[in-house]
Amino acid sequence: MPDPASRPQNPASERYSVTLVPPAVQAVAELTESTGLSKADVINRAVQIYAFLEAQTRDGADLLLRGPDGTPERLHIV
Repeated sequence: MPDPASRPQNPASERYSVTLVPPAVQAVAELTESTGLSKADVINRAVQIYAFLEAQTRDGADLLLRGPDGTPERLHIV
């Protein structure tokens, strides 16, 4: 894991070129359609959410999703 001290404190915008696997392409398409957000906004939000969830689990938190019937289900991100 990179040393946090080596990361910029206020990083500027940065352009990336990535190849998404078909399920990710489908997810981005569905999210842009359902939210009205751009592909860039969807991907930016996804990365920020993943970073938040990873930090929470690294610090010992459990991720739970409560179903419509109220039953909690533990989430595992692999």
